[in-house]
Amino acid sequence: MWWSILGGVIGGLLLTWAALLITLWLTKPSQLGLRDSMRLLPDLLRLLKRLARDPDMPRGVRIRIALLVGYLALPIDLIPDFIPVLGYADDAVIVALTLRSIARTAGPAALERHWSGTPEGLNALRRLCL
Repeated sequence: MWWSILGGVIGGLLLTWAALLITLWLTKPSQLGLRDSMRLLPDLLRLLKRLARDPDMPRGVRIRIALLVGYLALPIDLIPDFIPVLGYADDAVIVALTLRSIARTAGPAALERHWSGTPEGLNALRRLCL
């Protein structure tokens, strides 16, 4: 009896992860390599910090940023991080979808105003999010 419950929980987690991955795949605007994404990380962190501190941003943007930081800080995930590949994939999917939502809500003008990186980095962010 316990094995069917365990199988159901594992199956549910895998199904949730697969749904998140498919959603990310279907909503991606263009191909952006892992290397390019990692180069954007410091600039993205500064962008999120500046967007969160901007009083002109809609409250929803600041709430999404706070929820994203809270989710990443908590040790509880949809799929535990000790599971190879799958453990970090759910985090990547959630970060990408949240970043896309924040960028679309804030708008291109706000992204340009708060972006501190290179113009190439801003173009990569636009391809990824808008």
